[in-house]
Amino acid sequence: MTVNEVSKLTGVSIRTLQYYDNIGLLKPAEYTESGYRLYDDTALETLQQILLFRELEFPLKEIKDIIGSSDFDKRKALDQQIELLTLKKEYLENLISFARGLKKKGAKNMDFSAFDTAKIDEYAKKAKEQWGNTAAYKEYEKKAEGRSKEEEVSVMEEFMGLFAEFGKIKDKAPESSEAQAMVQKLKDYITEHFYNCTNDILAGLGKAYASGNEFTENIDKAGGVGTASFASKAIAVYCGK
Repeated sequence: MTVNEVSKLTGVSIRTLQYYDNIGLLKPAEYTESGYRLYDDTALETLQQILLFRELEFPLKEIKDIIGSSDFDKRKALDQQIELLTLKKEYLENLISFARGLKKKGAKNMDFSAFDTAKIDEYAKKAKEQWGNTAAYKEYEKKAEGRSKEEEVSVMEEFMGLFAEFGKIKDKAPESSEAQAMVQKLKDYITEHFYNCTNDILAGLGKAYASGNEFTENIDKAGGVGTASFASKAIAVYCGK
């Protein structure tokens, strides 16, 4: 298929398809002697996966890394697409019901819950984290292979000990030299014992620490209530430099 035919079939603009080719995200199956792009079924399948991850709000660079990985699981990606579309369907149905109710009741209907996209946003976030952290998780698995159960327990105890140290300085400003030194210490520890902790990964961890989940509970248990929030803010300052 020509680029024009693919554009008509998929709804993706010709300019976008050309851009995907230029950045190495979606290469045509071949080029004609005149330089025209030609796409086969394999290329179209790849385009489907790209569109899937765009729905999950992945940056193009991350999509390129993921679909180019030797262990990319298309079935897993499709399961995520189905779940996300189901959530969007529920969201649209709620909006339709809201609009119909508004038509009957008029402006007196003050219920705004139909506009809540939290479930969709949360699923997309988790899906992104699941794919985005694949390389890091593999590195962690490799490092963990060489450790005994006792050593693994010791590593985790030392890790949580870092948050106990955060707790001792949580009355200071997140941008203080003490707080920033602790963030550096945490980053170095993660890199040494788990995986290469880039600033992007560290920023994501910082948000997770204060998200009110098991992370927050364990960190506050180690350093006292408010430690997770303090560590998260200190990490945000560090990664914003």
